Amino acid sequence: MIPDLSHDRIDRLRDAFRAAGYDADGVVELLGPEAHIALGRGEPVPALRATTDAGPLGTLIRLFLLGLAEPQAAVEAALAPLPLSDAQAAGLVVADGDRLRAGLDVRPHGVGDDSWWVVSDLDSDLRGGRPVEPDHVLGVGHASLSLVQATSRRPVGSVLDLGTGCGVQALHASTHAQRVTATDVSKRALALADATFRLNEIDVELGEGEWFDPVRGRRFDMVVCNPPFVVGPPRTDFTYRDSGLAGDDASALVVRQLPSFLNEGGTGQLLASWVHRDGEDWEDRVSRWLPPGAGVDAWFVQRDVADPALYVGTWLRDAGYDLRSPQGLQKAGEWLDWFEANDVLGIGFGFVTLRRTDAARGEVVCEDLRHAFSDPLGPESDQWLRRVDWLRANGSAEALLATRLVTADSTVLEQVSEPGDEGWSPLVHRLHRTNGPGWQHEVDELGVRLLAGCRGALPLGELLELLAMGFGEDAEELTRAAVPVVRELVRHGMVVPAEWVDGAQ
Repeated sequence: MIPDLSHDRIDRLRDAFRAAGYDADGVVELLGPEAHIALGRGEPVPALRATTDAGPLGTLIRLFLLGLAEPQAAVEAALAPLPLSDAQAAGLVVADGDRLRAGLDVRPHGVGDDSWWVVSDLDSDLRGGRPVEPDHVLGVGHASLSLVQATSRRPVGSVLDLGTGCGVQALHASTHAQRVTATDVSKRALALADATFRLNEIDVELGEGEWFDPVRGRRFDMVVCNPPFVVGPPRTDFTYRDSGLAGDDASALVVRQLPSFLNEGGTGQLLASWVHRDGEDWEDRVSRWLPPGAGVDAWFVQRDVADPALYVGTWLRDAGYDLRSPQGLQKAGEWLDWFEANDVLGIGFGFVTLRRTDAARGEVVCEDLRHAFSDPLGPESDQWLRRVDWLRANGSAEALLATRLVTADSTVLEQVSEPGDEGWSPLVHRLHRTNGPGWQHEVDELGVRLLAGCRGALPLGELLELLAMGFGEDAEELTRAAVPVVRELVRHGMVVPAEWVDGAQ
């Protein structure tokens, strides 16, 4: 049953939340940073202690964030001016003996001016461990938050949130887009997303249908997508995670079709999964998802590779299955049988950035970024595309050698040495970028000296000639070896064109 969240009920609920101070800042202020962090780890006791005798705000936190049953009188006071009968009729709260508990998940998300309420279904923990329903609508989870951080926030005219779910990506898109369109195949998801948008007084165009069907014939400046990317047999147990397509075909479909819905220069950013098979390189696999000769720049970033057994267990627990129950054992067995039959050794997960370009041939790069880093990838994706453009115009050996380059301030050098008869003998010279994805590159002694000389005063070619002369090297051989290394350092933002230094890098 789809909740009856009418305009009047949503307006009154918003008034109740504002009166109680039930927003992201209010929750953190009441709980305190330590209890708030503990709640994020799934430890509710500090939050429970902090909300004792805390009035309507404490009641709302215990109701919606802790999943506790509260006295009817306290809930009625906290939801006023929304009548309790309307809250029950809308499915916001449900009876639990002589108390009430949350029927939907309604929680603050974001910080400061970019703070909203998100309406979704209760996860399995707040449902008492019971498996979720097939049309379950996820709330703000790790996957959606990771896509938020990996998405560019450059100002654009139009954004499409494909497979919007509860509307998280569309909310963030509203901060930098003039128009936002959100689609989903699930009627329930669209109903809850619509409630989310109305609760936050944000105008979003909604469309119902599979994949890109609701927007056929249209183009956007940006498309964001958190698709049902779970890899497995071709079935649909839960619409939020299962596409009905086999293996990684759902991710392949989005990557293949998305560019045709972009304006020239428009970008698409999505989460995706891909299988790892014996004898097949994952980079070749995902690169083939793009048609040959497509005018598309693509950046595939692999953030993790999961063992099949761990992967299956994680997703089944996420849906509320007890892995020791007969049903859990059957589901896990069928899933692992499919992986074995299809020679799946692991499941890769990551982000994809796509850009429609008028270049004759797009740049397709696959990179493994499984190391830890804290900076969001969204700003980096913008800079990655900027560097792609620059290398497309200036990346030939002749043009690069004529360019004045500067070693970025964020690039540092690590040196590893071993003791010897004449003191320390260098073993490794490793460059680190201290921001963004934390790129690392090993270089030799001549590379170290070359980057020390990249101060924007001389073209790269002249620096290499001086270096060859000073160390007795053949200038042509040194140049031939250095150009591809420098090109890669530019791609990763460790060396930049001198003209960028005075502007925004």
